[in-house]
Amino acid sequence: MSTPTHEVPRDETVTRSRFSWGWLLIGIAGVILALGALRTVTGADDVASAGTMGAAVRAAMPIALAGLGGLWAERAGVVNIGLEGMMILGTFGAGFAGYQWGPWAALAFAVFMGTVGGLIHAIATVGFGVDHIVSGVAVNIIGLGAAQYLAALTFTGKPGGGPTQSPPVERMPTFDIPGLSWAGRELAQTDLVFLTDAGAVLAGLTTRVSLLTVIGLACIVGTWLLLWHTSFGLRVRACGENPQSAETLGVNVYLYKYSAVLASGAMAGLGGAFLVDDASVYRDGQTGGRGYIGLAAMIFGNWRPGGLVAGAGLFGYTDALRLRRGGESVHALLLLIGVGLIALAVWWLWKRKVAQAGVTAAFGVGLVVLHLATDSVPSDFTGMTPFIATLLVLGLASQRLRMPKADGQRYRRGEAG
Repeated sequence: MSTPTHEVPRDETVTRSRFSWGWLLIGIAGVILALGALRTVTGADDVASAGTMGAAVRAAMPIALAGLGGLWAERAGVVNIGLEGMMILGTFGAGFAGYQWGPWAALAFAVFMGTVGGLIHAIATVGFGVDHIVSGVAVNIIGLGAAQYLAALTFTGKPGGGPTQSPPVERMPTFDIPGLSWAGRELAQTDLVFLTDAGAVLAGLTTRVSLLTVIGLACIVGTWLLLWHTSFGLRVRACGENPQSAETLGVNVYLYKYSAVLASGAMAGLGGAFLVDDASVYRDGQTGGRGYIGLAAMIFGNWRPGGLVAGAGLFGYTDALRLRRGGESVHALLLLIGVGLIALAVWWLWKRKVAQAGVTAAFGVGLVVLHLATDSVPSDFTGMTPFIATLLVLGLASQRLRMPKADGQRYRRGEAG
């Protein structure tokens, strides 16, 4: 007598992700052209400067790593809103080990502390079947309380340290990418619109690159290869799509869910290490909600590494922009967003989505009018820019999102029908 089996859904777990280098290059060129045109029209040089691009990478990387942690967990069917708490544990781990044993110890201990947070979440959700949201909130509370207690216990009385911060931490080495950094600086000094802005972008991305940034990029590429191009990744994603079917095919669902959530915590901890490395010190409240923003970037990216990087890059760029003559730069950005929304409204109107086109056009026209009617943006608003941009993009992308089918569902062995 044969045992009934269920097919793993082909659309997400069997087919390989589609990727086109041509479209990627066209998209990059389009962004550079848009920023160059914005700089020319408004005179806001920082919207496409090398300094802004370098700062954007530093701001985006912790977001991307947190989002990568969310991707690992949710592709295995476990919702992880505890990323913030795991990042907090990672920041403490980096601060504790970094000032004593150096940057590599900071990296290792941050990953370890994040993994501990992931283990707590995995035991609660996978082992005991606790609601994933409740467990994630608990991890955030535990991570915050544990980091504050341990920081007060270990940093008080240390030179340069105190109950809310660690002594100074040595940073990871930085380097210029040979050839590319020089070429970017040379191109940035030309007077041609596209070449000037392309050079500034290239120089910002290839000058004083932290070794930790390279490690983070390797984690992103490695995740893409592992989850979409190996049998291990296929089984992980099958657990997030239909764990009962995966079980009937001989997959140890518990093992793969545990592995994915532990990897999730490790990635979030690595994001915490990046924050400490960038600031050269651990501080209380250092994450600033980046775990939640990473989760939003993952959703914007449709649970895929490439889209996740785009979402993190958007947040990092707007965050960097507000720190560099924020009032002028964000004021210029209003024009770009407004024109972009109007163009999107025209596209939706062509697709006969009249309601969406009307709402989008209204917001776009409003932003353009606001830009033309004002000379700068209040400082309070510039601080909100990254979060508003994230919400705006999530709202626009909501219609194309497709989460793993079993994401957040309770699984128990033997329940396959």
